[in-house]
Amino acid sequence: MNKYLIRFNKSRGQEGRGSEAHVWRVFENGVEYLAKDVMINVPSWSETDGADWNIACKGYMQFVKNVDLAIINLKP
Repeated sequence: MNKYLIRFNKSRGQEGRGSEAHVWRVFENGVEYLAKDVMINVPSWSETDGADWNIACKGYMQFVKNVDLAIINLKP
């Protein structure tokens, strides 16, 4: 099971940071995914990382590349 941190993408629309529609940053084991939408199907909680707040959860992510959708489920 992986831990995920999900944060609002403040730099969306800038070079290399996704389009204006890529509003979420999803971190999985140190790897960052830029997502247009996130579906969290597991218990989640708030967590701080310095000055930034995250939505945190544990589970397994499926990333649907053609629509940039991150889905986090309890089972792989």
